[in-house]
Amino acid sequence: MFETAEIGKKLSKAEFDAALPGLRTDLLKAQVRLEKAHFPVIVLINGADSAGKGDTLNRLYEWLDARYLTTFAYAEPNEEERQRPEYWRYWMALPRAGRIALFYGNWYTHPIVDRVYRRIGDGELALALSKINSFERTLTDSGALLIKLWFHVSKKEQRRRMERLQGSKSTRWRVSAVDWKQHEQYERFINVCDGVLRETSNGESPWHVIESTDDHYRDMSAARVIQSALQARLEQPAPPHLPKPEAPISDPHTILDTLDLSKSIDKKDYEERIPLLQGRLNKLARRLSKKKRSAIFVFEGSDAAGKGGAIRRIAGALDARQYTIIPIAAPSEEERDHHYLWRFWRHLPRRGRITIYDRSWYGRVLVERVEGFSAEVDWRRSYKEINDFEQELTGDGIILVKFWLHISSEEQLKRFQARETEPWKQHKIGPEDYRNREKTPQYEAAVETMIEQCSTRHAPFTLVEANDKRHARVKVLETICERLEAELR
Repeated sequence: MFETAEIGKKLSKAEFDAALPGLRTDLLKAQVRLEKAHFPVIVLINGADSAGKGDTLNRLYEWLDARYLTTFAYAEPNEEERQRPEYWRYWMALPRAGRIALFYGNWYTHPIVDRVYRRIGDGELALALSKINSFERTLTDSGALLIKLWFHVSKKEQRRRMERLQGSKSTRWRVSAVDWKQHEQYERFINVCDGVLRETSNGESPWHVIESTDDHYRDMSAARVIQSALQARLEQPAPPHLPKPEAPISDPHTILDTLDLSKSIDKKDYEERIPLLQGRLNKLARRLSKKKRSAIFVFEGSDAAGKGGAIRRIAGALDARQYTIIPIAAPSEEERDHHYLWRFWRHLPRRGRITIYDRSWYGRVLVERVEGFSAEVDWRRSYKEINDFEQELTGDGIILVKFWLHISSEEQLKRFQARETEPWKQHKIGPEDYRNREKTPQYEAAVETMIEQCSTRHAPFTLVEANDKRHARVKVLETICERLEAELR
């Protein structure tokens, strides 16, 4: 990649001053249009030390409207970030639609530095780059514009700049012993980076290598890349978004039909087992905290299948300071302006804590699919995105337990009618619940595909026969205890 950089390329001050007004105007016009375009812009700023990356970033703040611009500079993870998966801090920083975010140091930094200093081998680097490609593909598939800038200087120019900074009392603080150590690794750094850029440059998010010997040329080139990419995206016609509700199902039989919904537990047995299971879970939760692990319990299921009741039995076993219950409804305006997974990333638990999702990211391939809120190409792509998300969670040590609670159509109707007559349950029933019943075959077909695609070795689904609430609650608690015991040995 670096052989394409125009080494020593310069732009005179007169040329710079002549071109700047038009460029700034074009940038600001594009930024105004972006507000209404409903996609975010992510600019990565990477490159060699002393290449002037920070100076260019400051220029961009001068030339763009800073009200719709944010910058994130990443160093070593702080305590809050170390408590969660590696990419949590990047997901939390993703801009909402209509905004631009500049990432100064990002998900490329650690893999490159670790490989340069031989803390990881080629295989580990390849895995890190595969993860990067998958993450970036998730962003661009959802419509984000990803602009990747790499600032390049020769070793000779890097040394000259460091010596100049060190030679002045006012700037010598900007050069440390670490900087000189890294300078000695210049050739290895370039070799590693060349491979990284080649493996992660593609049609959706190519790398732009910017020769940075001359400040005017560097800053103007970076701004032009951003303006050109933004303008090109704004000129593209909006992709057709033609979601449609699921068609009637020709074969209504699914894996849910294999469940024995007659399973039940008598009241006496239930009242004996629940306290024992809750005590067992309480001990395991304390062990979870001691071992600095975290857990996520995901509840999906038919309307009125008893998710809330099962969750309450779990909560009854836990210290209220250790868990959070996240009920998922229709996304807010802020959530709609982000990738659909963003609102789930933001609630990931710290180490030692538990998050319980009452409905979850599976809404993408259930209600959004069946009701036509998501185009087919989008929800079909989401199976892989969900699997990648869950693999990142479990790879970080999070214990992920997923449930589907299932009841028969007859039992559901019985519970709906009971809700209408019981004052403390009337808020839980409405016309939409009855309307959804008419699409039961489509929903069950969507569940079939969801389980087939997303019940994986690291994150299997547990199907719960829930016609009998007592049986369902016992099975949920037993499953959680067994998974925690297996993980916390």
